[in-house]
Amino acid sequence: MEVYLDNNATTIVDPKVYEEMKPFFCDIYGNPNSLHKFGAGTHPKMVEALNFLYEGINAADEDDIIIMSNATESINTVIKGIWIDKILNGNKNHIITSEVEHPAVTATCKFLESQGVSVTYLPVNEDGVLEASSVKDYIREDTALVSIMWANNETGKIFPIKEIGTICKEAGIAFHTDATQAIGKVPVDVQDFNVDYLSFSAHKFHGPKGVGGLYVRKGYDLTPLLHGGEQMGGHRAGTVDVASMVGMGWAMKLATSTMALAYEKNHVSKLRDKLEAAILELPETVVIGGTANRTPNTTLISFRGVEGESMLWDLNQNGIGASTGSACASEDLEANPVMNAFGSDSELAHTGVRFSLSRFNTEEQIDYAITVIKNAVTRLRGISSSYAYAPSCHKSGL
Repeated sequence: MEVYLDNNATTIVDPKVYEEMKPFFCDIYGNPNSLHKFGAGTHPKMVEALNFLYEGINAADEDDIIIMSNATESINTVIKGIWIDKILNGNKNHIITSEVEHPAVTATCKFLESQGVSVTYLPVNEDGVLEASSVKDYIREDTALVSIMWANNETGKIFPIKEIGTICKEAGIAFHTDATQAIGKVPVDVQDFNVDYLSFSAHKFHGPKGVGGLYVRKGYDLTPLLHGGEQMGGHRAGTVDVASMVGMGWAMKLATSTMALAYEKNHVSKLRDKLEAAILELPETVVIGGTANRTPNTTLISFRGVEGESMLWDLNQNGIGASTGSACASEDLEANPVMNAFGSDSELAHTGVRFSLSRFNTEEQIDYAITVIKNAVTRLRGISSSYAYAPSCHKSGL
């Protein structure tokens, strides 16, 4: 049996989404910016898809949703746009983010630091959540932007976005959130949560890869990251990938419906909890960040004495896909930065394995995964000198 439990890295394209996309490869293939009927023929479905995106996050008609290649481009557009508009051509020089953001945020902020920008990386608490009060404490007169993720990609922990949005609104500071891991898992409402910019990527909620979006509240326009043609009202140059845009719109519609979110909350979380409970029957296992206040599909579990990479090897040999953290950093064998941010010791920080489910997982798959995981832990601990032979005084506490 093959069991895919790495849905925070990417998801299967929903077959319904695929069917909606198919006509735009060989049948309705005109450039949407062309004036002839081949181009104009794409417009009705593009408008429909855009409406689905607006409805999915409760964007107002006067706000903008810009179609982009992925959430990384969306995030770069916001942070670098703020740099150009508010720092290089303004009187601000400070950005606030957290220590556990996706690399698309942290790497961009590191780049801006090399250009002289002051960046504050706020720590999370012992549960892996950023406290809203810490944002308020670090706001300065020259703060140009606050960028905090909606849900963590490794632990699934949900951050207090509504409270942070209120703090930023009261301080008159632009607020951006990376909602890549939130859409389709929890309700996302940009109006209720006082969000000015929001980034997302279709392949995280059963849409195609290579397409994402940026929500921009009215009055918060940015200098574009890409210059060229006048596509997307001049906000993002380049011919729109119509098939992918349509696919993203339909994926948003299917993922954010009341029924879909209820299914995620009930069915998917039930499977996640079953998997988690069975794993925790093993000694020296722990859910990183605890089990409260997180997305319904995600668990990050530490197996004392088992290297995460070794665990993935065993799982892969038995047809199970999981990860040791963000797929964007999967080639980096450094200790898990999120676990480091929680204060895990260096040994424990190498032992985390992330399991992330979707609505396409079944109970039969979870039963199989439980058996494989337990066998793998037993085998790997049996050959682990650090687990089997560590003296009682060793820092691991074994």
